[in-house]
Amino acid sequence: MADIKKITITVPEDLPATYVNMSYISHTPQEFILDFAGMLPGIKPKISTRLVFSPLGAKLFLQALTENLLRYEKNFGEIKIPRGHSLADQLFRTADPKDPSEEG
Repeated sequence: MADIKKITITVPEDLPATYVNMSYISHTPQEFILDFAGMLPGIKPKISTRLVFSPLGAKLFLQALTENLLRYEKNFGEIKIPRGHSLADQLFRTADPKDPSEEG
């Protein structure tokens, strides 16, 4: 069995953190595009961060995020998702380029 070495990652001390509470996810046959924005009352949201993944990278990211959410909920309790039409439905959904409500 091959030795798997842990990758050491350095986070620059001056790396700014960006709070996001809105995302749009789209894809092509070659890549997944995740756009993130912070929405504040009275201010039109503007995309601040864009991540582009290969399909494999997107699936691995989903797996890692799922594992971390499970660990979080084990430590802090279940994260409840609001039912019915909510702000969360609007902010964290897949963008549909044919959706007329996104025009203008």
